[in-house]
Amino acid sequence: MNTIVDSGPVARDFPRSISLLLNIGHAVDHMFLLIFATAVVTIAAEFGYANWTDLMPYSVAAFFFFGIGSVPAGRLGDLWSRRSMMIVFFVGMGASALLTAAAQNAWQIGIALAIMGIFASIYHPVGIPMLVQRAHKPGFVIGVNGLAGNLGIAVAALVTGFLIKWLGWRAAFAIPGLIAIACGIAFAVLCPRETEAPSKRRGGAQVVLPPAMLARVFTVMTAAAVTSSLMFNFTTNGNAQLLNERFVAVIRDPAVLGALLAAIYAVASLAQIVVGNLIDRSAFKPLTLAMSVPLIPILALAAYADGWWLFGLLLVVMILIFGSIPFTDAMIVRYVDDRLRSRVAGMRLAVSAGISALAVWLLGPVVKTMGFDALFWLMAIIAACRAGVLLWLPREPKPPALAPER
Repeated sequence: MNTIVDSGPVARDFPRSISLLLNIGHAVDHMFLLIFATAVVTIAAEFGYANWTDLMPYSVAAFFFFGIGSVPAGRLGDLWSRRSMMIVFFVGMGASALLTAAAQNAWQIGIALAIMGIFASIYHPVGIPMLVQRAHKPGFVIGVNGLAGNLGIAVAALVTGFLIKWLGWRAAFAIPGLIAIACGIAFAVLCPRETEAPSKRRGGAQVVLPPAMLARVFTVMTAAAVTSSLMFNFTTNGNAQLLNERFVAVIRDPAVLGALLAAIYAVASLAQIVVGNLIDRSAFKPLTLAMSVPLIPILALAAYADGWWLFGLLLVVMILIFGSIPFTDAMIVRYVDDRLRSRVAGMRLAVSAGISALAVWLLGPVVKTMGFDALFWLMAIIAACRAGVLLWLPREPKPPALAPER
């Protein structure tokens, strides 16, 4: 049986300035990793590549380190300091973006993006546990944080398109890089020092499961995260090129296409607020299945759409993909003691992001040889696998109002 644990008196959330910077950090994390995907056509032309698909494999290392680096990042967050790790994150992201802007060939940009991936690996196992450690309504907090992260994706599509048009692709890395460093300085000034490492604080899980059931939940959580990350990487890294290809008879301006893609991401990101609220009041299984099953036929339809029909279907696809994101972090909050959350999140992310880096490597070759229709069918198969995995989630009662952790 599940056991609901009262972890102590209600604690106040972080001051708004700290919560804002932590949410901005999520936007920075996703935005920076996708600037390259948005600018790749322009960069490929400057570096002498005939096709953007030939340059995409140079970004694979960034996503690989984004996954594998989360293990040491999570350990340092729990055992050393989440605050200090977030300062390293902001400054490191900014510095690596400036390094990318200075790259002169494909190998240099690949190395710079790999360094960015190392720093990007810090946020999810450190920033999100830090944000929810005082949260009264963790589902809602995760939903808002997810909205911020996906607005970062929208900003990557919108701002990168305009910066490329006005100032060139190097400015698309350099200007956000300087902003990230400024955020790191602000975080260091505003966020008070931790008196002890998170691993030494009093903690407790909100819902305690028997060991066998807990192992089953973690297995399902990791497998579902892998499939979600694969679809997330396929879409967010390929959507800009998809619109370029299938809107050619309607719109050709890269800035306008970037704005359309940003609108899709911005609207889809709102789904995380709705899902976050529902997570605080609903059981996981029916809710996550409702976000997963409809994705299968919609991806199949999108495989053959173009123009405005594609725009509408892609909007629904991204709503369902983005809306599924809060579940994994919410499961960690519900079932894992805060003293261990950064390490558990790091190990989960290492598996899911490490495997899903394959999506970035496959994107160029699949599209080049078989086209975007084959890519959408591949994602439909992955979505079906995800729905099948989620059927293994145990049933649980509707959660009561859970007290936050101190």
